[in-house]
Amino acid sequence: MAESMKGMKRTHRCTEVSSANIGEVVTVMGWVQKRRNLGSLIFVDLRDRSGLLQLVFDSESVGAEGFEKAETLRSEFVIAAQGEVVKRSGAVNPKMATGDIELRVTQLRILSEAQTPPFPIEDGIATKEELRLKYRYLDLRRPQLQKNLMLRSKAVSVTRNFLLEEGFLEIETPMLTKSTPEGARDYLVPSRIHPGAFYALPQSPQLFKQLLMCSGYDRYYQIVKCFRDEDLRADRQPEFTQIDMELSFVDVDDVIAYNERLLARMFRECIGVDVPLPIPRMTWQEAMDRFGSDKPDIRFGMELKDISDVVSDSEFAVFRNALAAGGTVRGINAQGQGGMPRKKIDALVDFVKGYGAKGLAYLAIQANGSYKSSFAKFMKPEEMDAIVERMEGKPGDLLLIAADKTTLVWSVLGALRLELAKTMGLLKKDVYQFLWITDFPLLEYSEEENRYVAKHHPFTMPMEEDIPLLDTDPGKVRAKAYDITLNGNEIGGGSVRIFQSDIQEKMFEVLGFTKEEAHERFGFLLDAFQYGVPPHAGLAYGLDRLIMLMAQTDNIRDVIAFPKIKDASCLMTNAPDAVEEKQLEELSIAVTKKEKA
Repeated sequence: MAESMKGMKRTHRCTEVSSANIGEVVTVMGWVQKRRNLGSLIFVDLRDRSGLLQLVFDSESVGAEGFEKAETLRSEFVIAAQGEVVKRSGAVNPKMATGDIELRVTQLRILSEAQTPPFPIEDGIATKEELRLKYRYLDLRRPQLQKNLMLRSKAVSVTRNFLLEEGFLEIETPMLTKSTPEGARDYLVPSRIHPGAFYALPQSPQLFKQLLMCSGYDRYYQIVKCFRDEDLRADRQPEFTQIDMELSFVDVDDVIAYNERLLARMFRECIGVDVPLPIPRMTWQEAMDRFGSDKPDIRFGMELKDISDVVSDSEFAVFRNALAAGGTVRGINAQGQGGMPRKKIDALVDFVKGYGAKGLAYLAIQANGSYKSSFAKFMKPEEMDAIVERMEGKPGDLLLIAADKTTLVWSVLGALRLELAKTMGLLKKDVYQFLWITDFPLLEYSEEENRYVAKHHPFTMPMEEDIPLLDTDPGKVRAKAYDITLNGNEIGGGSVRIFQSDIQEKMFEVLGFTKEEAHERFGFLLDAFQYGVPPHAGLAYGLDRLIMLMAQTDNIRDVIAFPKIKDASCLMTNAPDAVEEKQLEELSIAVTKKEKA
């Protein structure tokens, strides 16, 4: 039967007890990790969020009744134990923070009994993630997950302290907003009071933080939940947390300077990593040309090499046809992989086909300098030599080449580069390589919508020198936008905002909006801009992804207390779920049931 805490007060967490407390009487509380009964002695490892402490029970110290109670303890029982801190009677355990001491218990209370959990509460278990997420409240007891969430808490605290010191104000913005369908799908919330009308959950506080700049608040930040109804990946969730900020009377360099200092402080105080400043910058065009990605992982080389001019006169139809269609021929050098078996090369071909490639040409340089290639018979010897020279090939290297539209070749080789880095062991999780990407294209053309769409959002400022191109060649206009990347992941992004009404009108025109449509969607912001708006810019971090990288895990669910799975459902609560017909009637909603395929 569960006992009361009455009369007992916890004095320490488990690992707050140390050899400095030897001889003192302390009270600890937590969960039983394991129990070992040696007959006259019972040892219990007690666990709380700080770690483990060994308790020792003997009938002389705890009494016969207390010893009998200790014999009933099982894994995950919640107990309170009071006793004297003593030197460990057995061998010191260097793997435990409290490995040189133990608590000789004089009083034991069982606060709560527990059923046998469906999986062991310890790190390194092979339990399927689905089962762990169903019993997330048990999974969250594991030391690694607790460490991750404590890291997250500390990172948020450091962020708040830094921004407050820099004069930022923490201001909350609404969760129930107007739907502005430009980007990912909104989560919609029906209104009972306004039948047939819907709120949208915010994809970001973008419009509200710009309004706060119009209102004169100068420096704003918010740690805020955002929502996007989109297909999920390992590093995406339908609800996620942003560190959101906006600043007035600034330009690109100002925003970058604030955020470099923030990142340096966060990494130093949270995980003891020094971030060298300034963080390197690279234009979007250079990133795509060198790495095939606008969020390049620069922990390793294997850069893309353009060999279009080298093979422009070749007889190889794959190269010739790609160039004739205005495409490109590029490759990467997998150094030291020249001996890769054909079966593995074929697997790489299948891999790139998943990214839209029709195939992959390869050239392995043998130890004696000869070539083993999938396309040599179509090439002249001097053309093969020129390819090897351009790609800086040496004996033992494997050259992998793609030919197609430039954007597709970037995508294919960018993904292949990362895949090879994984297999070659080049991705060191304890190495943190930051990089700013700047000068993004302002617009990208959507074949589906047959119009230009904003690469970031419709309020991003074009480079001043590119503004005339909005009328003549919109695809060449660069944005005053910037992303901060870490180890091949975008962890944050932002831009300088448009604050002149004539440029904003031109932007809407290029995006295909009439004045009426623009006002219907964003009227409250455009109206505010008529009353004096300062130049302003901002940035938002994906907090979940940032903590995932700091915690050196590959799964974003490892740093979120109660995450969703890939279909946006919660295995623990069974959300989303059907609701009563009465609730739907109150909301004026009729549900059309679809038959399952």
